[in-house]
Amino acid sequence: MELFGTVAGLYDTARPGYPPTVADMILEYHGGVPASMVEIGAGTGKGTEVFAAVGAPLTCIEPDPRMAAVLAGRFPRANIHAGSFEEWAPPAGGVGLIACAMAWHWLDPGRRNDLACAALAPGGTLAVLGHRYGYQDPEQGTAVQEALNALDPTVQERPVDWFHDDVLASGRFTGVRKKVLNTSLPLAKGDYLALIRTFGPFLRHSPEVQRKGLTALGRLIDGFGGTVVLDLRTTLVLATREPNAGY
Repeated sequence: MELFGTVAGLYDTARPGYPPTVADMILEYHGGVPASMVEIGAGTGKGTEVFAAVGAPLTCIEPDPRMAAVLAGRFPRANIHAGSFEEWAPPAGGVGLIACAMAWHWLDPGRRNDLACAALAPGGTLAVLGHRYGYQDPEQGTAVQEALNALDPTVQERPVDWFHDDVLASGRFTGVRKKVLNTSLPLAKGDYLALIRTFGPFLRHSPEVQRKGLTALGRLIDGFGGTVVLDLRTTLVLATREPNAGY
């Protein structure tokens, strides 16, 4: 996850936020404001914007100090834990709500559900949030995907709403629900290229390969008239720790 620290400021400005209604969905599911809340992999606070609106005392877990510095500047009232979720020790009795936005895939796949369940208080809520970047114009989407495949043909996209299936299959939670929101997001070329520069598969490449990729994408978007319209799919997965979960 510390890969993103190299572009922490850009990440904060280029990544789209989440619909404010997410906070209302969490409150309705939980049945009110939880006594405490922990956000996993908070980054610069894109998810924190809606999680803070839940109104519970908030602890943000973020392992990258560069991301955490931006986060602290934006949310001075949050308690920030510098480290990974896997090594974090939950308080006695657990927390009322554990939230995670666009970071579930960075957690240990063999332990993430067990650890989240163990960290929750009996009857506590898990809320996992994520974006899926689609394109309103299928031809634009195909052309962009071909350009990205030329940059790195080894990248494989996860199935749609994969984290819903992951939480459900763990068997650790009850009442697993999925809520989907779609947003039309037009982006000018500069904004779109800035977004691309914050993606993990892009950041793993050398500066030279990144420059070539951005040049190719820029030419492509010029051919679209200078704008790309994203079909942003936001999925919220909610689940409950059973009172007798055994932790």
